[in-house]
Amino acid sequence: MDKISGWQTKVFVWFGLPVIAAIGLMLGATDLGPAWQAKSGGGTAGTFTAVKKECSRRNCEWHGNFAATEGGARRADVILYDAPDGMSKGSTAPALDTGARKGVFSTTGGSTYLLVTGLTVAGVLALVAWVAIIVRKIRRRREAAQPPAPPASFAPSL
Repeated sequence: MDKISGWQTKVFVWFGLPVIAAIGLMLGATDLGPAWQAKSGGGTAGTFTAVKKECSRRNCEWHGNFAATEGGARRADVILYDAPDGMSKGSTAPALDTGARKGVFSTTGGSTYLLVTGLTVAGVLALVAWVAIIVRKIRRRREAAQPPAPPASFAPSL
């Protein structure tokens, strides 16, 4: 597909791709390192205490407070990513604080690192595709603006 045609395609290329890139890079890339650090067991160990449960159509998240085991560092109103089953208000779970923007990670593991990685990859791919389309469009406009070259002659010169 060399030519961008149709209003749906144009909307996707000029609006959709930049939005996907922005969301993927802003939301995914900022938590990519912390998610993988938690996956490998890094970060500050501590305890998460559940305060409230917030549910959307697809999933539920536990919000609460984190207290580091050593050093007394605390974070209030954070999300427990990959919360274990059976959490209830007031219950506690071991967690790791790796510096994620909105939360801490359960030590029981989970798939948040895959979600964050996928979001980041989607953002990067959308950005690369958008930039490639813009560069191609600029090149075509420049080529169209140049006068055609005179035809080459294969006659011997005298």
